[in-house]
Amino acid sequence: MIEAVRSWLTSIAAVTLMLTVVQTMVPEGTLRKISGFTGGLLLLAALLQPVLKTDLGRLRLDFSDYEEAVEIRAAELDAAGKEELSAIIAGRTAAYISDKADALGFRVTAQVETAPGADGEIPIPVSAVLTGPYSRELADWIAGELGIPAERQVWHEGKN
Repeated sequence: MIEAVRSWLTSIAAVTLMLTVVQTMVPEGTLRKISGFTGGLLLLAALLQPVLKTDLGRLRLDFSDYEEAVEIRAAELDAAGKEELSAIIAGRTAAYISDKADALGFRVTAQVETAPGADGEIPIPVSAVLTGPYSRELADWIAGELGIPAERQVWHEGKN
């Protein structure tokens, strides 16, 4: 590899030296412009020599590993996004229940669990663990408003 680079640099130096000599010997005028243009093309050919000698037929680009890695990363990000969305929905639903309990005149803290909805994408609340005094009115509201039936509501009537 080093020998190839050395040979390439030597050819560039030789072409440059030759062009300099020719340019100093050619008189001013049209002939000098033509020789300068031709010399520039020769120098360009010398510079591009490694690229021109490359056999592009042997060049193989394999992106299958990258494609697989991108798919795996996309799936990981999708799962993380769904987990984050689930946590947000659970937290906001719990706050909504606590606000409703405050509006009814008593204090309740809630922990809500979610599961994927019918579409499999957006999580929905499926159960609630409530700490505070039991309220039939709040339990019915949770069942009607949030779709969490009474059998999936666990009440702990201790202090919260």
